[in-house]
Amino acid sequence: MVETIEPKAQAGRAGARPALVPSAQAQRISEVEAAESQRIKTNIAELDRVLGGGLVPGSVVLVGGDPGIGKSTLVLQSAAQLGTGTSPSLYASGEESVHQIRLRAERLGVSGDNVLVVSESSLDEIIALAEQVQPQVLVVDSIQTATVDELETSAGSVGQVRESTARLIRWAKPRMVPVIIIGHVTKEGNIAGPRVLEHMVDAVLYLEGERFQQFRILRGVKNRFGSTDEVGVFEMAESGLQEVRNPSEAFLQERALNAAGSTVTVTLEGSRPILVEVQALTSQSVYGLPRRSANGFDQGRLQLLVAVLQKRAGLNLAEQDVYTNAVGGLKIAEPAADLAVSTAIASSLKDKLIDPRTVVIGEVGLSGEVRSVSQLDRRLLEASRLGFSRAIVPASIGRRTKSMPGELDVIRVGTLSEAIREAVG
Repeated sequence: MVETIEPKAQAGRAGARPALVPSAQAQRISEVEAAESQRIKTNIAELDRVLGGGLVPGSVVLVGGDPGIGKSTLVLQSAAQLGTGTSPSLYASGEESVHQIRLRAERLGVSGDNVLVVSESSLDEIIALAEQVQPQVLVVDSIQTATVDELETSAGSVGQVRESTARLIRWAKPRMVPVIIIGHVTKEGNIAGPRVLEHMVDAVLYLEGERFQQFRILRGVKNRFGSTDEVGVFEMAESGLQEVRNPSEAFLQERALNAAGSTVTVTLEGSRPILVEVQALTSQSVYGLPRRSANGFDQGRLQLLVAVLQKRAGLNLAEQDVYTNAVGGLKIAEPAADLAVSTAIASSLKDKLIDPRTVVIGEVGLSGEVRSVSQLDRRLLEASRLGFSRAIVPASIGRRTKSMPGELDVIRVGTLSEAIREAVG
């Protein structure tokens, strides 16, 4: 069903249009006064990192994620940090009663002195209340429960979600009040509602992670006022989401040092290098078609690496099931982890350990060559800081890198076969 608007009947002869007189004046960009607004800190460092330094006054931020992942928990904690005695935060929920919000706040240890709560789904009522209290930040949980009286469709429909968001934007911009919207996601992992919703808001954040794992990754998908490469790492605890200031140590703390098929790589999330353990397991295929399964790593990329290992490195994987896993729930998107995945597969197939103090970094090409990666200096410095003593890196980095940590033994390899020989023999 598509909403349509009846066009007004045009007066006069067919094709004639009245003369338009513009009410706005165009300006040269160089003549526009550059007014730099002060960002509002949430006092949650990981959230501020993803936002680009804090909330911009008048911005509208959309937070999405799977059910039970911790969206409402994170937003309630940030609302409590943002509110003040004279300018409290306003938390409007269409899903919970005020008593349920109070119970959740007590469980999280959140002080409710600086947060005003209301259980309301009518957007006009929410805006009228916000106009009255003048909050530091307005939270709407969730946009799928908000309704506009002029539309007769039910809550959560395309028209309701789009019009509700448009009214929140029109209210927030002139008053310079930041608005945080919580959005449900579909089975495919996208924000429920029209795709145009993500184009309307200023920032879109996704809270990722498995529901039964302890770590949550906050990732920026869109940000008009900052980078979308930064990630925030949180740990789900009894008192809510706790910041993980050193994700590398957290991801490696339960690593088994005497297991084949395990290696460590350094992935770069924005400006932050993160060490993550990559595991691989090979086993004899029971069925005629061997399986290739990846968790936290691109499935198509895994199949490509298996083909390169067979063709260029001479590993017999035609009758082997291959499983890979990025420990901790982190999703590795960059190709710098190719070499680590490949050496982990070789380690599992040969049943030989990789030195637990070794990090492996590099991209693998279809010809079996090992290609360079960006910002290798920062990756190696982070590995050295955490006690690693050996690094297998692309041979081409010698011309590009500035300096190597003195206590780190850097081994340069040009092909995948060389990397496997250095890693597992």
